[in-house]
Amino acid sequence: MDRILITGASGFIGSFIVEEALRKGFEVWAAVRESSSKAFLNDNRIHFITLSLNDPEKLLQQLTGHEFDYVVHAAGVTKCLDKELFFKVNCQGTQNLVTALMQTSRHLKRFVYLSSLSIFGPVHEQQPYQEITDKDTPQPNTAYGRSKLAAEQWLDSLAASGHHFPYVVLRPTGVYGPRERDYFMMAKSISQHVDFSVGYQRQDITFVYVTDVVQAIMLALDHGITGAKYFLSDGEVYQSRAFSDYLNHELGDKWLLRIKAPLWVLRAVTFCGEYWGRLTHHITALNNDKYHILKQRNWRCDIRPAMEELGYSPQVKLEEGVHLSVKWYKENKWL
Repeated sequence: MDRILITGASGFIGSFIVEEALRKGFEVWAAVRESSSKAFLNDNRIHFITLSLNDPEKLLQQLTGHEFDYVVHAAGVTKCLDKELFFKVNCQGTQNLVTALMQTSRHLKRFVYLSSLSIFGPVHEQQPYQEITDKDTPQPNTAYGRSKLAAEQWLDSLAASGHHFPYVVLRPTGVYGPRERDYFMMAKSISQHVDFSVGYQRQDITFVYVTDVVQAIMLALDHGITGAKYFLSDGEVYQSRAFSDYLNHELGDKWLLRIKAPLWVLRAVTFCGEYWGRLTHHITALNNDKYHILKQRNWRCDIRPAMEELGYSPQVKLEEGVHLSVKWYKENKWL
């Protein structure tokens, strides 16, 4: 039985990866922090391991004696108060993990790194918008995107320095689904009759349902080409109002106060949110990174390499995905 290590296993995407790996018959090792909730990791077949990704010596000790066939690295931070923490966790943590794995899992077949479309930033924002491809030059405009790009570049440097490490990078666009909390904020707002959006210029956005991300991860374990990087979406392009319209329909077609604010209002709100977060030491979703993410007008991306090389075939379009998400939110008393 192949052994798979999944970092970030207690998180939104990580918990779904664990479930699929169990279904496929892997011996699953879920890497969690001591403080992590195991609410979605209640299968008694799961082996838990605590990994100190920011302590190289301790991490090596924790992994010594463990030999893994596959590793999916989904651990990371998407928002934090200190920008340096993005690099400490998303980049340095990745370096520490890979360095330890090269010493302890010498027969590793595949390492899948979960990156993000955010590493590209505002590429091709002159209308008509074009798909972002792997031939484009990344222009990350968020601390999160820069930290993910730095991790990718470090992985790329391994081959240049003579190390053979079988890594594959996945770059999903906005991932949503049951258990997710950021897009859930929009559902909660609409349930309270408010739909807030920003910017008057057309915005092309893309989404990918969580189980399609997991599908791509499992395909990458077998079919991914070492060093390759794959964009993931559901293959469609949506306008900014589509998500809120689908949410509202699932919530009973409520009357809505639709507020469309100029970007300077968003800039003011996120500036205050960032300041308040630092003052209270409480992470808020309304921060400087969020401003750049919501400001971006073009989120198109080319998923053809994932389809052709991995066999990736997105199964859940936005309308169905929103239906499944809201159904779960209701069943679990989130809404």
